[in-house]
Amino acid sequence: MREGYEGTGPGAITPDGCAVELYSRLPVGDEPEVIAAAVPEGARILELGSGVGRMTHALLERGFTVTAVDESAPMLERVRGARTICGPIEDLDLGETFDVVLLASFLVHAGDVELRRGLLRTCVRHVAEGGCVLIQREGEDYHDNVPRERKDPSGFTVRIASAEPLGDGVNSVRAEYEFPDAVWTHTFRARPLTKEQFEEALAEAGLRVDRYLTEDRIWVRAVAVWAGRAGGEAPTASAPRGDEVGAG
Repeated sequence: MREGYEGTGPGAITPDGCAVELYSRLPVGDEPEVIAAAVPEGARILELGSGVGRMTHALLERGFTVTAVDESAPMLERVRGARTICGPIEDLDLGETFDVVLLASFLVHAGDVELRRGLLRTCVRHVAEGGCVLIQREGEDYHDNVPRERKDPSGFTVRIASAEPLGDGVNSVRAEYEFPDAVWTHTFRARPLTKEQFEEALAEAGLRVDRYLTEDRIWVRAVAVWAGRAGGEAPTASAPRGDEVGAG
């Protein structure tokens, strides 16, 4: 188990505290539509942190080719129809590039700055020239108004029970998922990022915001800052210019 991460409830628990059985039950939202509208038809997608394949399967149904990566073998056992790779995202180096690299599930908000840097380097390492990186951010009030809960139409309640400061800008967040027949909890460390802090983190990795895909700025399309990449040179970090950053 990663330090600061914990999960409870029936079934296998991953190193970052996620319950495999829980994620097998959770419905996919409108994320596949957001992704499909932002990338070319039939694109090759590298999905980082695919879990049980909730989005993987929806993307496959829309005609995309997906390589699903997760550090949990029990999660990947639930994925059907996609190439799967088991291992830590931050260490991934496949020696190939993709039209789209997908970093969802708020992974960019990892409490450990070095882990976040590793995740973003993996994105840059695997995005093809002319391709894009799609990132899912936390809502900008995610750590506020806690506790709060939402009743999902499919019949369960999700509750953000607490978000306790640990210092250095990191919070310990506890989420609870209550179904009629089971309850799961997930405790994890998250670093809130303002829009400006998020864009600075991207720039450090050699990415810039192409545009925000949703009004709440949760979904972002980023592109690598290529500098004379002839011969396979890596992108270089560059601060985003104001006229390049889309308004949410």
